[in-house]
Amino acid sequence: MLAEDFEISRLAIPAVSLLISFLAYTSQYFFYNFKAAPLTLDEGWAINVLALCIWVCYFRSCFVDPGRLDPKGKSVVHSQQEKDQSTGRQRWCRRCEAYKPPRAHHCKTCKRCIPRMDHHCPWTANCVSYFTFPHFFRFLFYTVVGMGYLETLLWQRASIIWHERDMPSYLGPSVPQLVHLLLLLVANTVTWLGIFILLIRTVWSMLFNTTTIESWEIERHETLVRRARVLGGFLEGPGGVKIRIRKQEYPYDIGLFSNIVHSMGDSINIFSWFWPFASTPDRRNGWSFETNEFEDPSVTWPPPDPDRIPIPKDSFPVHDPDIPISYASARDQVEAFDRRQAADMDRPRPYSTVQRRKRFHERFQEEPNYESDEERPPGPVYSNDPDEGEESWRNAEGERLRDFGVDEDVEFYDEDDVPLGLLMEQRRGRQ
Repeated sequence: MLAEDFEISRLAIPAVSLLISFLAYTSQYFFYNFKAAPLTLDEGWAINVLALCIWVCYFRSCFVDPGRLDPKGKSVVHSQQEKDQSTGRQRWCRRCEAYKPPRAHHCKTCKRCIPRMDHHCPWTANCVSYFTFPHFFRFLFYTVVGMGYLETLLWQRASIIWHERDMPSYLGPSVPQLVHLLLLLVANTVTWLGIFILLIRTVWSMLFNTTTIESWEIERHETLVRRARVLGGFLEGPGGVKIRIRKQEYPYDIGLFSNIVHSMGDSINIFSWFWPFASTPDRRNGWSFETNEFEDPSVTWPPPDPDRIPIPKDSFPVHDPDIPISYASARDQVEAFDRRQAADMDRPRPYSTVQRRKRFHERFQEEPNYESDEERPPGPVYSNDPDEGEESWRNAEGERLRDFGVDEDVEFYDEDDVPLGLLMEQRRGRQ
């Protein structure tokens, strides 16, 4: 199945390129040979200029690097890491073996965490991210404008044929021309409607500074708030840990104009928003974001989710730093630390393999009513079936996280999953 998906994804760019060529260039061949209303010079220029804009924007949407965390950006991540530590929450990517910056998500196709990832687009075979979103928006914009203009030209010719339908057939277009016109109309109309809807959705995301994934997170949070409201404000995490759930405001909505500016690479040049050759956003940006400060500064996004915690912290014995350990010599102390660090890095951690908790309504209705997950038998609570666990939760449109191209096991279970060796290193740094 994965092999089939991979082969299909490789055909996406050639298929889109073929469609653009068919609509942009064979339509001109039809117009030039349509004697009742041949293509004018202005119409020819308009079609070709719009086609060029589409080609440029599509090429950049496909081949501009969606971003990766370079050494210069680690200081930004480190500052966010300190903020997360102050709240008691830390997001850790097991694939990248690094802290996950705010609004970043691990793409299962690109094999890395993508800054401000919106989704992995199958038609560009690339991630729509902080760096590629402006190119993607311009591609949609010029596609809608270009295909809309072509639509008017096609319907003008089709209306001429309809008004002259009672004329002898030899005075009108040939059968191949009629078939060609029909194919152009069907392909252009269907594609234009689909991309127009996608453009409207993209503009909506720009206005509120959300990504497709964050829209999913907002809806997920609203679901958790409704659940907690019924259960006294708390939901149960693994091991019976009670987590308080309260309504949180989305922090990145900073005003309509500022939202658009940020989405377009933090550029206030309105002309550059629509210029196909506009530069890619600065690579030093994309790892920290302005917030609206409606919430307490210690509050992070996404909000707490009990089902995103892979395993309780107290399931692993960690030495209490308040209890001193005595050693015969400094050498023994160093050797003991080296042994603990090597054992932590080498041993297979239980939380490296995701334990999928069954769906909320199944756990909630279980009988008898156990006080914690540890008291329950493992069967009713955990499952290895990816379609049974809570990570298979879908929003109102029937979408789950993996539908946006993210690595679901990494993305859904990304909290409090920091290796022990790194936690000890942080502790030494604070001391």
